Amino acid sequence: AAVGSPAYLAAAKRPDGSYSLHGLTSAGSETFSVPLPARGHAACGHPTRAEAIGFARRPGTFALVIDCPTGMVVRELTAPEGRQFNGHGAFSADGALLFTSEQMEDGSEGRIGVWDADKGFKRIGEFDSHGIGPHDLRLLPDGETLVIANGGIQTDPHTRAKLNTETMRPNLTYMDQQGNVLEQYELDEGLHQNSIRHLAMREDGLIAFAMQWEGEENAAPPLLGLHRRGWDAPVLAEAPLADELAMDAYAGSVAFTGSGEEVAITSPRGGRVHRFAADGTFLGVVSRTDVCGLATHGNGFLASDGLGGLITIENGEARPANRADCAWDNHIVPLSV
Repeated sequence: AAVGSPAYLAAAKRPDGSYSLHGLTSAGSETFSVPLPARGHAACGHPTRAEAIGFARRPGTFALVIDCPTGMVVRELTAPEGRQFNGHGAFSADGALLFTSEQMEDGSEGRIGVWDADKGFKRIGEFDSHGIGPHDLRLLPDGETLVIANGGIQTDPHTRAKLNTETMRPNLTYMDQQGNVLEQYELDEGLHQNSIRHLAMREDGLIAFAMQWEGEENAAPPLLGLHRRGWDAPVLAEAPLADELAMDAYAGSVAFTGSGEEVAITSPRGGRVHRFAADGTFLGVVSRTDVCGLATHGNGFLASDGLGGLITIENGEARPANRADCAWDNHIVPLSV
């Protein structure tokens, strides 16, 4: 704390075209900046050490282990041959293991990489994610169960071109840490092109997931889902038609407030934040150009945009927090809020 350890991590693009990962205080001030070899995406924090992992944007092959108080890179992880990182990861409850979202370069079959965080992040195994193109993953509050957003999209490993949008089948999968499936859920047939991408988790295990539509243009599918283990199916939260259309069929990030009574999704394409009650009831809109990053901030949210802006949102009111000379990328990752 004496050297300004951050409350959040966020990747960005600098004015010169280079990429970096930044530590941010709860007020949005920068505590450190680390150069990245390519575009970054998200990060995850160690549960007991002042350490975090910053991941490459898919299809990337690097992940950086960062000492948060100093901002120094202490180790770089590389995806095994034939694998690529998909931008997200999660630690086990004791911090001994790191789980990484990955896919096979050939066919995009999902894998969860397993790394020994107590032994220099040595890779010690992997298991099937039981889906195509896994993206986000989280550890449930029970400390034992992983939840995985299998996005369903097969991509070209070099161009990121989408190869299977007509046949894709995204799913939400709960697994133990040995790779055994505990529960798995798909959306209804009419929504099979709604890719499940990003996750937020409430303290009681309620999961919110953000989606992006890969079907016909000018559609207005629901972009937020809610689920808890044991439910028969996810609850899909919908905005009024005009608001749903304005999101341009894309949700970039999702987060709960600290109280868990509210959840929100962002759309950089639509320049909007949609707020919902935890039961899926639509609460309203906050407009913000190119907004995407979103994280818990007390009883509200901290949001970032591609113009370098950071704002706080509470009870539907947005207030400026800070502005940086960069373009913030997709996510703000809370470390200690």
